[in-house]
Amino acid sequence: MIEENQFLGFQLSAQGNKTIPSINPATGGQNEYSFPEATLEELNLAATKAAAAFQQYRNKSGEEKANFLTAIADELINIGDLLIDICTSETALPRTRIEGERVRTVNQLKMFAALVREGSWVDARIETAMPERTPLPKPDLRYMQKAVGPVAVFGASNFPLAFSVAGGDTASALAAGCPVVVKAHSAHPATSAIVASVINKAAMKTNMPDGVFSLLFDSGTSIGIALVKHPAIKAVGFTGSYTGGKALFDAAAKRPEPIPVYAEMGSTNPVFILPQAMKERGEALATGFAGSVTLGVGQFCTNPGLLVYESSENNFEQQLKTEFEKTAGGFMLTAAICKSFKEGVSRYLSTTGVDQLAVSREVNNDNSNYAQPVLFSTSKEVFLNTLQLSNEVFGPTSLAVTVSSKSEMLDIANNLTGHLTATVHGTQDDLIKYKDLLAVLEQKVGRLVINSFPTGVEVCSAMVHGGPFPATTDGRSTSVGTAAIYRFTRPVCYQNMPDQLLPEELQNENKLKLLRLVNGITSSKALTN
Repeated sequence: MIEENQFLGFQLSAQGNKTIPSINPATGGQNEYSFPEATLEELNLAATKAAAAFQQYRNKSGEEKANFLTAIADELINIGDLLIDICTSETALPRTRIEGERVRTVNQLKMFAALVREGSWVDARIETAMPERTPLPKPDLRYMQKAVGPVAVFGASNFPLAFSVAGGDTASALAAGCPVVVKAHSAHPATSAIVASVINKAAMKTNMPDGVFSLLFDSGTSIGIALVKHPAIKAVGFTGSYTGGKALFDAAAKRPEPIPVYAEMGSTNPVFILPQAMKERGEALATGFAGSVTLGVGQFCTNPGLLVYESSENNFEQQLKTEFEKTAGGFMLTAAICKSFKEGVSRYLSTTGVDQLAVSREVNNDNSNYAQPVLFSTSKEVFLNTLQLSNEVFGPTSLAVTVSSKSEMLDIANNLTGHLTATVHGTQDDLIKYKDLLAVLEQKVGRLVINSFPTGVEVCSAMVHGGPFPATTDGRSTSVGTAAIYRFTRPVCYQNMPDQLLPEELQNENKLKLLRLVNGITSSKALTN
């Protein structure tokens, strides 16, 4: 059974008069479920419960939080085919993709469980007192990361499990000790409701406080903006469009108490092919690039929307054309996303100096939600002089830009704004000769990829999924990997605090056996009184 309600902690509610239907994007038809839009009263109750829950949840041990996260992961598996069936019906994504995404979601929950169970993420630092120091005594100072408070999370359309209700933002916030209020994405409301029921079941099973998790439904922007403005909310996680992310960022900045918004807002993820690599493996690069652009109907945040290479005599452009024509289109996540994609393609077509290089042969004219892959080409001069060509077009399309020299390639790199990724394909000699290109790109992106393609984000401690503005609102953070936890923490220092009143992570005995920085030296030893 799917609960067609708001999830206000452990309480179900359906006060709203308007409803959000569950739509199958492959058919355009409505599924059997619909969900009431949240009211401001319901939002206020969710946020108020989250604030009350924070006073208990912030003090939960790493072991207790780990048990909660692991229980969510287990329940996502236990729910079985219902979750997969509903999710495919709301997204038009292949069943194997959703099954794989569930595994990713489970694994990232378990990754954060392992992180908080081990405990060293708190970055404990201790400077012991020196009362005899002159001319002034040194106090006892102890530092660690602590949870900021309730977090608002906005579900993403393109990853209905891994970046949605129980996705990375929720997992990292819960790991930090922050209750979460999720605004469900209207493209997959039934999927969201199933996952919400899973989280609350895990919360009750592991004795978490009522209000540690809530889910709200809304088809517009009013509830989302009101959630960001609510005084109980202390941080925001978002994955989506630039327009949506910037609106949330601006609303948060205008609060009487401004709060951080960690919005991942898209990127064109440029790919650079260097000369020797082009000569040695041009055909393979053309195949790999076409596959990367069209993977998942181009609906990945790391989809490469820009290709830069030096014009050559090895017929690379024809190879690109041939490989792109072999690709297949597909149904996009929502009619609105597909409409935006087609508008972006039309802008390319109407831009002087931009040519259509290739289009996939597979066409479905019977469904307006079907996207056909298209590849465009232009020159360096047109690209640098046409601002709109730098903007992301979300979907299976890309723009190939030819340059005549290393200098021109550097011109493009230097004029890039912030991106999630940049990719460079080159031989060992290429990479040495173009090390100044690498130095430029390092300043423009969160992840610099060498000799592979950016679609595919490994969930691990070393991953950075972020980048300078406008890829994100805060280039110092990541939304994937264990470092994502630090978006939802703040440092707290205790001066001359009695040992028994300190958090366990900072007490002399060090029962948790943490690695701590003690007087400048890393140690797991207990301190003598």
